[in-house]
This record gives sequence, structure tokens and C-alpha cells, in this order.
Amino acid sequence: MKRCAWPGEDPLYVSYHDDEWGRPVTDDTRLFEKICLEGFQAGLSWITILRKRENFRKAFKGFDPAAVARFTAKDVQRLLKDDGIIRHRGKIESTINNAQRARDLIDEKGSLAAYFWSWEPAAADRPSTVTRDVLMTMTTSAQSIAMSKDLKKRGWSFVGPTTSYAFMQAMGLVNDHIHDCGVRDAVETARTRLKRPR
Repeated sequence: MKRCAWPGEDPLYVSYHDDEWGRPVTDDTRLFEKICLEGFQAGLSWITILRKRENFRKAFKGFDPAAVARFTAKDVQRLLKDDGIIRHRGKIESTINNAQRARDLIDEKGSLAAYFWSWEPAAADRPSTVTRDVLMTMTTSAQSIAMSKDLKKRGWSFVGPTTSYAFMQAMGLVNDHIHDCGVRDAVETARTRLKRPR
């Protein structure tokens, strides 16, 4: 099966590409996990984060926003000693802050899903054919720039436009599997059938 080039031949990466990346997600915990892990990825490769994902899940209580929002300075110190994750104080503190901001968003919008999916671009704003060359020019989008700006206004951190676009790609708000990738049609079918959260 032809695939996008980026997973290479690493079995973990190939499985992530085939079974997860781009498939639409409306579960708040998974959305919160991904936006946080995209922040941890800043300056690193996604495979580095993917290999540590289970450790991150243990360290951050399954990325339950309510649980992470209650983390204290003692938890920060604990996490800084955890060699199973990326021990970056700024990113750890950002995750705790973002959990608190996520709770505010849930209170306001009803769910994180309702908020994040409100940034899904219209079909007319998407390229007619997604090729590798097209993707190389699409590290951000008008929607990811606007979402990043709005999140920052709400007090979130480590949510720049590039991070926001990578989140959109991974969570299925866009389908950026290349046109001849063997997974693209299945992802598009899942997006077509999805009942958008409101």
C-alpha cells in the first residue's frame, strides 16, 4: 500500500499513520492529550513523542483536564524527575496551565470538541489535490493562525500556528493524507460520516 512519506518504515510510526493520523476525533480527553503532546513536540520529532506517549499518559493522569488542572508545584518536581517523558519545565507547566484553561473552555462551549471543531476549514479553503509538494507549503493555515491567536488570548501556551495546524491534521479537522495514500479514502469517509460536535 502506498503511504504518505513521513512515517518511513518504523512500525510504530506506520501504525500511527494508518490507524490514527487524520481520523476525526471528538473525544475531549484525546483532543486535550494531542494539543499538549504537540506542545511537547516543539523542537523535536513526533516519533520521539510517540515512543514516550504511554509514559506521558501515566505521568499526566491519562490527560484528564480536570485531574491535570489540580497539579501543584510538587507535581512539577515529580515530572521533572520522570525520564519517561520530556523533562522541560516550561512545557510541563504549560500542560498544567492549559488543563486549567481547558476547563474554562468546557464550561463555556460545552466541550473541547465543540470548540476545536468550530475551526474546521470549509472545503473551498482546502487544496483540490493534496500532494507532498503542496503539504510542504502548508505548515499553517488561516484557521490554525486564528485558532492559535484565540487560544493564546484565552491564556493557553505552546499553541502556535504550526502546532495548531499539526493538531488539526492529526485530529482529522483536515485530511492531509496525500491524494494517492492508501489511507486517504478511509479517512475522508470517516470525516464525511462524522456528526460534528456543536
